[in-house]
Amino acid sequence: MIIRTLATSALLAMSSPAFAGLYCVFDPLGSQGPAYGIAKDFALVAKQWNIPVTLKAYTDERVATEDFKAGQCDGIAVTTLRGRQFNQFVGSLDSIGAVPTYKHLRVALQAINDPKMAPAMTSGQYEVIGVAPLGGAYIMVRDRNINSIEKAAGKKIAVLDFDKSQAKMAQQMGLQPVSSDITSFAPKFNNGQVDIIAAPAIAYKPFELYKGLGKTGAVYRFPLIQMTGMMIIRKDKWPADFGAKARAYSLTQLDRAELIAKQSEDTIPANYWMELSATDKDRYVIMMREARIMLTKDGTYDAKMMRLLKKVRCKLDGTAAECSDNLE
Repeated sequence: MIIRTLATSALLAMSSPAFAGLYCVFDPLGSQGPAYGIAKDFALVAKQWNIPVTLKAYTDERVATEDFKAGQCDGIAVTTLRGRQFNQFVGSLDSIGAVPTYKHLRVALQAINDPKMAPAMTSGQYEVIGVAPLGGAYIMVRDRNINSIEKAAGKKIAVLDFDKSQAKMAQQMGLQPVSSDITSFAPKFNNGQVDIIAAPAIAYKPFELYKGLGKTGAVYRFPLIQMTGMMIIRKDKWPADFGAKARAYSLTQLDRAELIAKQSEDTIPANYWMELSATDKDRYVIMMREARIMLTKDGTYDAKMMRLLKKVRCKLDGTAAECSDNLE
C-alpha cells in the first residue's frame, strides 16, 4: 500500500507543472488587442510544454516595465525600444534606418534566433524569448507641406523620454524634441502641441492619430525603423529550456505578425501617404547611417548588433556604398 501511494505521488509530481509564471503584456487595446491575442496563443502552446502561463494586460507600457523590474511579473511583452534596457544587443534591433524593410527584418530575426546566438539572448537575470514585428515607424506630420528635412527645421517632434537616441537624432536634424511617453505622444500630436511624430501604423486607430493628421496631414512612406516587440523573462522563474522553445515558436509566428502590421498600414487612408523623391530617400539613408554610427560610439546601440544588421543589408543589396567600408 505504501509503495503504491509513493508511486502514485511520483506520477502526479511528474505530470504536474513545476513552474507557473505571470506574463505581463503591453497592448494599447488591453486584453482586446492583437499583442494580447498573440500572447494568449503562446500561453496555450506553453501549456502543452507543461508550463502554465497566466497573462495580465497593461495599457501603460511604463507601468508594465516597472512591475517587471520590481518582480511583480515573471515575464513581459513590450516594445523593443523599451526592452533595450534589459538586453542592449537585441534592443538595438530597432535602430534608426538599420532595417529598411520587412524582408530585412525577417532575415535579421532568423539570424538572432539561431541556437548559436543563445548566449546573446541573456543579459544578467533577463532572457529574451522572442521578438515580433510591429511594423515600420513612419513620420507623420500635421501639415503635408513639411515634406523635407529643410522644411521640418525648427518644428516640434514628440520623442520618447526613455529612448535618448530619439532626442539626439531630432536635434541633429534641426528639430525641437518634445519629451513624451507612449500615453502622451498621440494627444500632443492630436492637439497640436507637436508638429511631427514617428509611429507604426498599428498606432493609427488605437491612438486616434487621424485627429492630428486632420485634412492637411501626411504620412511619409519611408520607415525610420522596423519596430518590434520583445518578450523577456526572468531566467530563474522559468525552466532552463523555456527560452529556446519560446524563440523557436516565435519564428513560426512571423507571418502572422507581419500580416497584422501590413493590415494596419492598409487602415491609413491612401490620401495621407506621401511618397518621397529618390534623392531625398538617399539623403535620409546617409543621415540615418551617420546617426547610427554616432549612437553606437556613444554606447546607445550595441556594436555587435550593428555589424549583424549591416551584414543583413549587404546580403540583400551588395551594391550599397556601405558594403565597401568598415564604419559599422
